[in-house]
Amino acid sequence: MSAELEEGCHLQLDFGKLLKVAQTGAEVVPVVVQDAQTGEVLIVGYANQLALQTTLKERKATFWSTSRNELWIKGATSGDFLELVEVRVNCEQNSLLYLVRLAGAGSCHTKDASGKARHGCYYRRVNPNGSLSFVQETN
Repeated sequence: MSAELEEGCHLQLDFGKLLKVAQTGAEVVPVVVQDAQTGEVLIVGYANQLALQTTLKERKATFWSTSRNELWIKGATSGDFLELVEVRVNCEQNSLLYLVRLAGAGSCHTKDASGKARHGCYYRRVNPNGSLSFVQETN
C-alpha cells in the first residue's frame, strides 16, 4: 500500500475490489469487525470456512487474505489481536459480524502520527468536496 493511499487526503476508492476478490475464485463472505464495547466498526475483511472455523476455535478474529490467498489471524505479526466476543450472521447468511475486544494497541495496520497502531481502519472522513480529513480518535 502506498503512503498516499493510506495517509493522504485524496479519495481513491477501489471500486474494483469485489471484482478482484471474485477473480481469485475464493469462496468468501465479507466480515465486519466491530468493537464489542464501543460499537465502533474497526475493519472489514473476508472469511472462508477455514477462517470462520479458526475464529471460533482460537477465539481470535481470523480472515482469508484475498490478496495473499492465505489464512490471516489478525495480530499474529503485530501482536494486536482481536479477541472474539461473538460471531453473528446476517439474514441472508452472506456476511458475518465479529464482535471483538482489542488485545493490543489497535486493529489497523497503519500507525498514527505518534507511531501507535490506530484503533480502527476508519480514521478519515469523506468531506462534501470529496477530500479526506482525519478523524480525531477518542479511544
